[in-house]
Amino acid sequence: MTQQPGTVFLIDVDNTLLDNDGVVGDLRAHLEESFGTESANHYWTAFEALRSELGYVDYLGALQRYRAEESKRGMSDSRLLLMSGFLIDYPFADRLYPGALDALKHLRRHGPTVILSDGDVVFQPRKVQRSGLWNAVEGRVLIYVHKEQMLDTIEECHPAAHYVMVDDKLRLLSAMKAIWGPRLTTVFVRQGHYALDEQAIAAYAPADITIERIGDLIQIDDWAPKT
Repeated sequence: MTQQPGTVFLIDVDNTLLDNDGVVGDLRAHLEESFGTESANHYWTAFEALRSELGYVDYLGALQRYRAEESKRGMSDSRLLLMSGFLIDYPFADRLYPGALDALKHLRRHGPTVILSDGDVVFQPRKVQRSGLWNAVEGRVLIYVHKEQMLDTIEECHPAAHYVMVDDKLRLLSAMKAIWGPRLTTVFVRQGHYALDEQAIAAYAPADITIERIGDLIQIDDWAPKT
């Protein structure tokens, strides 16, 4: 019988291990260069509308909606068909934060590492694979619509006495802490636009540990449960 690990490390992807704001910036520039600012703005309108409907980011779904809307406006451009290729083939490994892989290596000395991300079932796994994160955690990848609502499932997949959650969203950390209590140590990484939104941060209690960048994890060895 396999012995249950004492601690399992759960790590978010977007703006935690990978600079997703940078990915969005590259996509925005590519759209504007290819189709102009006005047309590109239509994509982001579809993008935000779909995010509100689904509860997670769906780049490819937004592209499909954007294509349909542009067709109604009379645009018939074969370049639209290449946009999915830009996303699918994007060099995500180049967008890993400095020290991200070293941080995962450091955590593995203390227990299994698991990618725990929100996202769609096609593009998000592709991002994790092409960035090298899939191999870095030996295939332990969980992707949900709302991960903070899936704690029972997470426990079934990766049982442990104690969990550490590393994320750039204090809202998600607070929601998970409310359920798991002292079984969970929360680590807030102040990277990306969510983590730097002072108004949003003020609405929640501080995490157990706050770091400025993901590479700072290599300086931490005490993951004892916090009360």
